[in-house]
Amino acid sequence: MEKEMGLRIIGTGHAAPKKVVTNDDLSKLVDTSDEWIRERTGIERRHFAEEETNLDMAYAASADALLHAGIQKEDISLCIVATFSPDMQVPSQACLLQQRLGLNRDIPCFDINAACSGFLYGLQIAHALLTQSGGQYALVVGSEIISHRLNMEDRGTCILFGDGAGAAVVKLEEGYPFYGMMGADGDDKILICGQEDSENPYVQMDGQAVFKFAVSIIPKCINDVLEHTGLTAEDIDYFVCHQANRRIIEYVAKKMKQPLDKFYMNLQEYGNTSAASIPIVLSEMDDKGMFTPGKKAICVGFGAGFTWGAALLQW
Repeated sequence: MEKEMGLRIIGTGHAAPKKVVTNDDLSKLVDTSDEWIRERTGIERRHFAEEETNLDMAYAASADALLHAGIQKEDISLCIVATFSPDMQVPSQACLLQQRLGLNRDIPCFDINAACSGFLYGLQIAHALLTQSGGQYALVVGSEIISHRLNMEDRGTCILFGDGAGAAVVKLEEGYPFYGMMGADGDDKILICGQEDSENPYVQMDGQAVFKFAVSIIPKCINDVLEHTGLTAEDIDYFVCHQANRRIIEYVAKKMKQPLDKFYMNLQEYGNTSAASIPIVLSEMDDKGMFTPGKKAICVGFGAGFTWGAALLQW
């Protein structure tokens, strides 16, 4: 496994809108309370974009990731943006990001939509394309503005989501084990968001069904990674889960018989930022110096589709 060409994250960055919306702020708009939201989700605040665009946040997170990576923008040979809330249908966020960052013109740039699993799908695609093309560095971004797609009269959804972006510069490198898995199971009822010009353009969700799915698929994904890599849960330093609900993560930790402190959480500050969720966590952990050489993490997420994915990363 050590001789295979894997993916190593060499730089991370994240960004969020300036406007902070607290649970108390939401209680003035919908029948809810700070206590009700905290108890059921663990969320305390989230960020809503007013002046910022999706591209603004993707750019800020990417510029930060490039700075931390210590490479030149000309070294990037692939740019992927995971989002379900682009500023426009075409051109893609990735092409607009390429232009703003000043990346090379002769590289593939495209968006993917796998909802909250998008960043993990992006890592898999980056690994495959870098391996095939002979490129060395890729920029993988998750960026979302979900607040514009929320029905502020629906307390089952408007309390959960926030806006933000996270980015990672990854390097194809020998000696860094990488294993990723992805899956999907089409469903157009449990968790959906219609087109902006549709009769109902807002996020709609059956919360109980999503919870039931999440607590089943996350342990399955983790165990799949462990089985294929020959590792045990004790070999993993951190489990980076999609930040949807504190109860989900607590359930997974208990089911995996792992201490909760191996499951980093920041949902109390950002809420559910969909494709941006996992890269924002990685960036925060990186900023705190938690990823010293040799540390291993399993990132795992799930989202509308349903989609799911997981990836083993080593620093």
